[in-house]
Amino acid sequence: MSSTKKKWPFGFYVCSFSFTLERFAYYAAKWGVAVFVALEAAKGGLGLTTAEGAVMSSQLVAWTYITPIIGGYIADRWISPRLLVPIGEILMGLGYLCAWQAQSKSMMWAMIILLAIGTGLFKGNVSGINGRLFPLADPDTLDSVFNIQYMFVNIGSFCGTTFLCLVATEGPGFRTMYLLCGVALFLDVIWWLFGTRFFGDAGKKPFKHDSREEKSAKTASDDAPLTKLEKNRVIAILIVTVFSGIFWLIWYMAYMPVYYEFGPIEQAGQGWANWNIGSFQMPTSWFDSLNGLLCIVLCPVFAGIWAKMKQRPQGDWGMFTKTALGIIILGLTPASMVLAAFLCGEGTKDPVGIWVIILAAVCMTFGEVIFSPLGNSFINKYSPKKLLGTMLGVWPLVIFFAGLGYGPLYNWLATFSFVKAYGIVTILIMACGFIMLAFTKKFDEMVGGK
Repeated sequence: MSSTKKKWPFGFYVCSFSFTLERFAYYAAKWGVAVFVALEAAKGGLGLTTAEGAVMSSQLVAWTYITPIIGGYIADRWISPRLLVPIGEILMGLGYLCAWQAQSKSMMWAMIILLAIGTGLFKGNVSGINGRLFPLADPDTLDSVFNIQYMFVNIGSFCGTTFLCLVATEGPGFRTMYLLCGVALFLDVIWWLFGTRFFGDAGKKPFKHDSREEKSAKTASDDAPLTKLEKNRVIAILIVTVFSGIFWLIWYMAYMPVYYEFGPIEQAGQGWANWNIGSFQMPTSWFDSLNGLLCIVLCPVFAGIWAKMKQRPQGDWGMFTKTALGIIILGLTPASMVLAAFLCGEGTKDPVGIWVIILAAVCMTFGEVIFSPLGNSFINKYSPKKLLGTMLGVWPLVIFFAGLGYGPLYNWLATFSFVKAYGIVTILIMACGFIMLAFTKKFDEMVGGK
């Protein structure tokens, strides 16, 4: 199927809009955990410390990235992926209702647990079904497919952090915001059940037994050992995954100084940056919104760029090159914060302009859209098919460790001078990018079997 000559199946839009609704709730909730936990009780929060808020935010991100491995394993072998998805949506909806009624951090932990389990059943399996709606004969189409899916993801992120978060800061409060998050997930269940009729055979059976496998393949081939090329491709996927974990460790950690140092977190007053537009003080969630908006704009742009590059005699850049460039560009995010912290004397002088927030978001997003949307495409193209669901879950594996790490890492860095600590972070993250860039030719040969 050519992405330029034929319409994409409606099932693609079912999967992609399911992500929109799920991410609409998730990103509002992720921001809410960091702020709601640390907000004074008199202002509708739990009145805990910013350190506790950072750790709980970190745990939420971590556990919602590790459980897709388990969900993918189940979908590979035992249960229909299209059945696992709505079960996951229901569990996530119940998790948001726990936060709606939270009076202590124990209820917030209940939310984190339910979101982690629900995400595990939802995330990788939706992408797996979406990839199987397109034929193996045209694997390059998957780059465009998952780039546009990523745009749908960020539409949800943008709407959640821009409008739903206003319910928390300008409207009834955080609890009502979490109630609406739950409603969004229950609507997502209805949408998914309506849309399964458009999937054909995709996801009807466990991925291991999907009808898209070769008709002549014998059942015994499922237990056959991997070939040398397949082993190399699994190793290649794991290498990209490790470097993506480095990327996401710094990417997620960048939110913490935006919320707590540069941002006017509600109980702390003015931060290191001026967030005011006239008499209106922008909520810190709009930093998240800017990232989402830029992703919506840039994802189709980069999808077009990659499509054009494929037409060159030398072809498109490989996944390893894109990952390396994404990491290098991300390094400009802490660099911009270091500059701003230096100019404002780490809070001892007048706040800097909002430019630091805009520049940080731009660098984060450019780094993100260069390689992140293509991870699912890369796995769908090169993973051994009997390991597809598992490998789609392994992609987020190191993001689990990044999620576990960014909160404690932020708290540890907070004990040092911001300029010095984040200056070192800038050097290290950019060095990782250049190291990967130096070895991309070797990595590309592994994938191609040369």
